[in-house]
Amino acid sequence: MEIERKFIMSPIPDLSTYPKRVIEQGYLSRNPVVRVRKDNDDYYLTYKAKGFMAREEYNLPLNKEAYEHLIKKADGNIISKVRYLIPEKNGLTIELDIFEKDFEGLTLAEVEFESKEDALNYEVPEFFVKDVTECKEYHNSQMSTMDKSSIKALIEANQALSHFSFKKEGEAK
Repeated sequence: MEIERKFIMSPIPDLSTYPKRVIEQGYLSRNPVVRVRKDNDDYYLTYKAKGFMAREEYNLPLNKEAYEHLIKKADGNIISKVRYLIPEKNGLTIELDIFEKDFEGLTLAEVEFESKEDALNYEVPEFFVKDVTECKEYHNSQMSTMDKSSIKALIEANQALSHFSFKKEGEAK
């Protein structure tokens, strides 16, 4: 069972000291959700049931060749992002996604929980400016279906809330 909440975060902290993962994923189906993902040098086929905050999720390992074959069959937009792992004092981890390519400028924070009760009782930090857990447009499977104007509108709405000012590694601040 995957139990997570999604947020828009502001401000974006200096990310240079946090571990990161480079992720690329595509969707073979949206009902049910069937996704292929490259996560650094690991590859997965994932099934996700319906739901927003809590839903069944199954991950099956793939090899590189299978991933490369299946990603070509993905419908719509391929999602590329860098995920930063930011530890919280309560033992949880904020997974901050900085999207790239077609979705450059979009940021999204997720926190995973052991139970629905933990998720509902989570003390939301003040730098989480909006809970978008129930907003379907912030689900990657939905983003994969968006046209260019919808992507632009989503990025603009996100930036208006997050005051986005992240600099990529190597850029002057």
